[in-house]
Amino acid sequence: MGFVFVSGDLALDLVGTLKWRRSDPEELLATPADLARWSVEAGVLSEEPPVDAAGLRRTVALREVVYRLARHAMDGRPWPEDDLHELNRAAEGPAPRTTLTPSGMIRVGDVTAVAAEVARTAIALLAGLDRSRIRECGHPDCTRIFIDRSRAGNRQWCGMEECGNRVKAANYRSRKSRAVTADR
Repeated sequence: MGFVFVSGDLALDLVGTLKWRRSDPEELLATPADLARWSVEAGVLSEEPPVDAAGLRRTVALREVVYRLARHAMDGRPWPEDDLHELNRAAEGPAPRTTLTPSGMIRVGDVTAVAAEVARTAIALLAGLDRSRIRECGHPDCTRIFIDRSRAGNRQWCGMEECGNRVKAANYRSRKSRAVTADR
């Protein structure tokens, strides 16, 4: 179970840790250790923070707030007040402490700092110009949300490696099957 960072935004990458929401949900943040690992792989922190069950629950709840707010933005609906309150509350947390060392930058903090960083990123996205570029993957079962920064504004897939290739391969197999059937 690996994390994928194809959304183009930290907050949307957190949203992507619950896959296949409409069909067979796959939770990538099942344990506190998963969240600690995600925090480093996402680039929020340089080393895994201590995470307990309560911190995991709060972060998963924040993930769902960001998901609902992004869905509302995509659909042109007003944001639920409760979700705005929760997002703004999470954003009040401390930022990761950043230090420059001879070997590069180090970012340290706890799970509250991770959530605050995600929340501030979500606020910047939802209040900014990229809000109109938020899309959901075109794969019928995928519910991953991403920012479409393509020149033409017509990106269909969260990522070619997973969903884009799957759909293209299925379409190819279907065309080949129809061609074989037509030849009979």
